[in-house]
Amino acid sequence: MKVRATIICEQDRHILLVRKPRCRWNLPGGKVEPGETRADAATRELEEETGLLADGMLYLMELEAGGTRHHVYEASVLNIDEVRPQNEIIDCIWHPLNAVQNLSVSEATLQIVRAFQRRL
Repeated sequence: MKVRATIICEQDRHILLVRKPRCRWNLPGGKVEPGETRADAATRELEEETGLLADGMLYLMELEAGGTRHHVYEASVLNIDEVRPQNEIIDCIWHPLNAVQNLSVSEATLQIVRAFQRRL
């Protein structure tokens, strides 16, 4: 099973989503490397994909979906206005939290966003 650090960045009831070429929208995140903590992976992936610098990561939940175990963190971000797609990411958007189901997203992304909404 793949282990992934998945990050939620929320601002004014909008959530940050990223997209790779020819892929659906997803929450930022990626593989936890050997010897790396899940929180460190979340911090690294957020910066690599969006340029955002996390000031802190709050562990929210674990979700298993499609052969992947997602460890989900909510990021407190220092430079929120400097978000930009980087590396394999071609686009970043701030999308209304209550309308994520209207985008082409994975089932795991939808489940994580719905769980996050319940805690707000």
